[in-house]
Amino acid sequence: MNVVNLLSTFSRLSVHTLPVVRNISTCTSPLYFRVSSALLGEPLKKKKKMDPMIIKMRLEKKKKKLEKQIRRLEKVAKQLKPISEMEVPLNLIDEKEQRLRNLPPISAEEMESRILLQKEWSRYKNSQYLADIQIIDSMLYSQQKALDELRAESEELYQEAIQVDLALLPYVTKGPSKTPPIENYDNPDGEYVNTTRRYVGEE
Repeated sequence: MNVVNLLSTFSRLSVHTLPVVRNISTCTSPLYFRVSSALLGEPLKKKKKMDPMIIKMRLEKKKKKLEKQIRRLEKVAKQLKPISEMEVPLNLIDEKEQRLRNLPPISAEEMESRILLQKEWSRYKNSQYLADIQIIDSMLYSQQKALDELRAESEELYQEAIQVDLALLPYVTKGPSKTPPIENYDNPDGEYVNTTRRYVGEE
């Protein structure tokens, strides 16, 4: 072994792969320090031994709870949630027969007249819609044509013409940006009591 190989072996800049050990050793040479790699591990936690009967009882308890919830949902499966705002008062239910109107049947001539009137109204509204669309299209075409002519004359005037007019809808507001707090003010949006009804089957 020559001197170069010897120096490369015992040099701190050596690229040789060193075996991973968990100590610092200077037995071979004062220049041959070996440091073990960082081991980011920790001892495993010791599992607590539990009685199999306790585990079995817990599983049975969870199973019974799920079965109870399933039975409760099956009972109210076809039952819709009531809406208090849409509940009909009992007095109106009792007066249903009195409030019903016995209208005479519509004759064939009246039915035909109503159908013809509805068709005529539909034709009128359709023609009105088409006329409005035609007017809007003609206005847009005239506007675009005028802008094209203006652009051909002057690019600066064209850019000024297509700018948004901020003064078209003026809005001015004045007032303090911050107001001092009012002493002993009772805030209406403070604490409140939740009175939402809960029904069977809700969690």
